[in-house]
Amino acid sequence: MEVISLHVNGKALDVRVEPDTPLLYVLRNDLGLRGTRAGCVEGQCMSCTVLIDGRPQTACMVPIGSIAGQRVETVESLVGNGTNHPLIDSVLEEQAGQCGYCLAGILMRAKALLDHNATPSRTDISAALDDHLCRCGAHVRIMRAIERAALAGSARA
Repeated sequence: MEVISLHVNGKALDVRVEPDTPLLYVLRNDLGLRGTRAGCVEGQCMSCTVLIDGRPQTACMVPIGSIAGQRVETVESLVGNGTNHPLIDSVLEEQAGQCGYCLAGILMRAKALLDHNATPSRTDISAALDDHLCRCGAHVRIMRAIERAALAGSARA
């Protein structure tokens, strides 16, 4: 076991784990951040997507030792401190979450997109979410929610 330091949702943390432990397990089991979902645990479904130094990555495929000192953002970073990220409010307004299993990963991928492109086209949004598997059929509402969040973010700027 090793002590590995990283920043999760803006907080500096040390975890004592084996360096090859997947980030997904550290987030859920050691840090109690259960918003990141364990889907296929093979990097295929994208439900466990988090941002590592601003880049979307599947937490099930990232060994914790490989990201020492880096910034990790989970879906929990989108709520709190009295305000929600526009993505949260937009998903609620559009009723875009059906079962919700894939939604945490989709929200994090959408956040990465909006962080780099404040006014994405529908094609940009579709391309960003292309690899995410969602069986519920909420795709149209999810797209509308991301478009709404982009407009809300533009209005706040």
